[in-house]
Amino acid sequence: MNERDGIFAGDDPFEIARRWLAEAESAEPNDPNAVALATVDAQGLPDVRVVLLKEIEGQDEDGTFVFYTNYESAKGRQIEDTGTAAFVMHWKSLRRQIRVRGDVTRAPSAQSDAYYDSRPLDSRIGAWASAQSRLLDSRDTLISAVEEGKRSLGSHPARPACWGGYRIRPREIEFWADGAFRLHDRFKWVRRKIDRPDNGLPQGWTESRSGTWRIARLAP
Repeated sequence: MNERDGIFAGDDPFEIARRWLAEAESAEPNDPNAVALATVDAQGLPDVRVVLLKEIEGQDEDGTFVFYTNYESAKGRQIEDTGTAAFVMHWKSLRRQIRVRGDVTRAPSAQSDAYYDSRPLDSRIGAWASAQSRLLDSRDTLISAVEEGKRSLGSHPARPACWGGYRIRPREIEFWADGAFRLHDRFKWVRRKIDRPDNGLPQGWTESRSGTWRIARLAP
């Protein structure tokens, strides 16, 4: 029996993730929405960096995790090549973490436009000025590009075509909570492959009411 009660209770992993994030927003002093995002380069070498998760949208079958970046950055190029990514969101104050692995697609243009327009003007201009991940000869060159952007782009710059949102649609989600003497609680949610014959639930697994997810407790 999985015994998914307390903080693990629920039949939709995106609702659980939203609930945990809401708790973190009142407990974590800085950037409770920070995630360590992992991608893989053309040589198969993993790459990881911290980005800000901006939305947990939808639910159950249709849920995704959304962040924004430069499409031509290292992470953007790696995502475009593989169509996949993973992240971990860790809250030291709550002693919890969420791990996600899945498929990545670009957010619709209208969604990216809306988020871009909500950012401070200096951040919008910065998205134009910075050729993210490319070589930069000096900080002065970057500042000059920002100043030129302020002169030429005006107070309502359009979103640059190289910048926008990505949606991660999970194949797997894991919820982890710290336990005494390293006896942690871990529950793994795996998207059920509905295109394959159903041979029944493997031992130790349960299924969400919708049939979208299979869930199991993992050893710490």
